[in-house]
Amino acid sequence: MAILNVPERGQPLDVSTISQIVNAINTLSTSVTSSTYKYVTVDTQGAGKQSVKTSDAKIIGGYVDVTNNSSQNAGDEVSFSYPFSDFKFAPIVTATPVNVTNTPAGKNVSVILKPVTTTKVEGVVKFNTTGEATIGVNLLIVGIPI
Repeated sequence: MAILNVPERGQPLDVSTISQIVNAINTLSTSVTSSTYKYVTVDTQGAGKQSVKTSDAKIIGGYVDVTNNSSQNAGDEVSFSYPFSDFKFAPIVTATPVNVTNTPAGKNVSVILKPVTTTKVEGVVKFNTTGEATIGVNLLIVGIPI
């Protein structure tokens, strides 16, 4: 889209300037036209599917440290939580474990989430192998803001 020069104060507006303004507005209007692929749909618990324009959705990429060079036994569980705000409904959350130090015990973990609220996600990392591990959790949180 063309960038228009700002007219000088007191400058008369001629047909050429008005034409440029109208063309710029039409181009802008075309680029923001509503279509089905410009929407995010979040299937909320209790309120069903909710759709908003992609630009109106709220997306958070979060990270939380869970353990730091700690010794874990097979079957151990370590809790974590990540606070957030301004969601109208409980958002969809995806959690992925990160084996920070690339240890064998860190390669064999599971992340289990508890029910998500509009303000927080909680979960546990379950260790399936005994050993030292530094584990974090990447979080992708997608929802409808207030």
